[in-house]
Amino acid sequence: MALRTAEQYYDSLRQMSPAAYALGEKLTDVTVHPLTKGQVAAVAQTYNLCHDPEGRQLLVAHSDLVGEEVSRFTKLYESTDDLLAKVKMLKFLSQRTGTCYMRCTGLDALNAVGVTTYEVDAKHGTQHHRRFLEYLKYVQKNDLVVWSGVTDVKGDRSLRPAAQPDPDMYLRIVDRNKDGIIVRGAKAHQSGSLCANEGLIMPSREMREDDRDYAVCFALPADTEGVIHIYGRGTLEARVLEGIDLGNVDFGKFCPMVVFDDVFVPWDRVFLCGEYEFAGPMVRAFGSYHRHSHGGCKCGVGDVIIGAAATIAEYNGVPSASHINAKLVEMIKTVETMYGCCLAASIEARSSDSGIYLVDSVLANTSKLYEGQEYHEVLRLLVDIAGGFVADLPSEKDLQNPEIGHFIEKYLKGAADVSVEDRMRMFRLIEKLAFETRDIVSNIHGGGSPEAHRMTLLRDTDLEPKKKLAKRLAGIKEKE
Repeated sequence: MALRTAEQYYDSLRQMSPAAYALGEKLTDVTVHPLTKGQVAAVAQTYNLCHDPEGRQLLVAHSDLVGEEVSRFTKLYESTDDLLAKVKMLKFLSQRTGTCYMRCTGLDALNAVGVTTYEVDAKHGTQHHRRFLEYLKYVQKNDLVVWSGVTDVKGDRSLRPAAQPDPDMYLRIVDRNKDGIIVRGAKAHQSGSLCANEGLIMPSREMREDDRDYAVCFALPADTEGVIHIYGRGTLEARVLEGIDLGNVDFGKFCPMVVFDDVFVPWDRVFLCGEYEFAGPMVRAFGSYHRHSHGGCKCGVGDVIIGAAATIAEYNGVPSASHINAKLVEMIKTVETMYGCCLAASIEARSSDSGIYLVDSVLANTSKLYEGQEYHEVLRLLVDIAGGFVADLPSEKDLQNPEIGHFIEKYLKGAADVSVEDRMRMFRLIEKLAFETRDIVSNIHGGGSPEAHRMTLLRDTDLEPKKKLAKRLAGIKEKE
């Protein structure tokens, strides 16, 4: 079963029993709860579109590891073409969901762990890479959804992991025995952990020798005993809780905090265990891969944002206004720049010793910095074009109320050939695109903080050749 259907994916979640809570209540079925079903539906699209003629070209690839077709979300980056296909796949999916479908985090984690475990084994003679490849075969053959557990809660951020007053502020190994390890800690901002079959858990930063218990990477089922998912609130929850308002309510995003309360992990699922010098390289590889992914998914959503802006301009009766067109140009410029950077980062990728390709980190991080700083201008222009009803539009219930519905029909009329309901739908979609905090914060912090993006950009940029170019043109001779 290398390629599942959406229904098989739904069935796999129903067969799991994760410890999960939302708004103080225990969840029993994430596939139907109004706060979680939207992202499950978005993930299901990655399965639906595998069986669609257009989607299949991007979402399906051959794996030499298992000798059959697999979801591209489980495939290693074995060429620049694989990286190009990833960006195009993510853009394609975002254009059809308008939100997060979270499987890119697992894909990027699988590749980062693949690169790093090979290097760990080469230095220490461990068996981490062999274990990882066996795990990857299992993921590919069963077409599983994997979430990446990276971001720790961090406690006092001026202190390193081993120096925290509470040692559990970074996930750590608390015991080792002949059967495996026991871990304790918590991971924050875990996009779609309850939409996943498996978690691939990694360090969130570089480690020193006294941090070695925090240098841990492992995989486990999402419903493993001791793993607790706690739903993280966002804006606009009333829309899905009411279940009636117009607009894009089919798909959504949620980000739990995941607690690891003395969780046992068997050795065959442990891929880093105290090799502290490889914690930083592992998370840096993941960071560059995931910032590269944003150039696909955020640009796909960007196309939806641009389309929504152009459509609401039509619905408002001003499709040809010069100031509207000027704003659309600015929006297009930003989105296409991000996308172009990530296509270039794919082309400039290089092969690692493991055979897995490493994306060009400078170009990938440039795209992500552009997203964090300029993408907000795209959203501002969207609201600028749409107008004030993005903030305080009456409800669908008001439209349906026989006592006041005729007022809604009368006073929310825009262009003559556009129905009031369609205009309301577009305003609601724009509200979601512009004001949903999980997506807005992801633009800034997704794949790491902006400062992490800047540090990577500077660390991976060789300034010496650039200095030599300037000195040569200035007529300055290099010292012997």
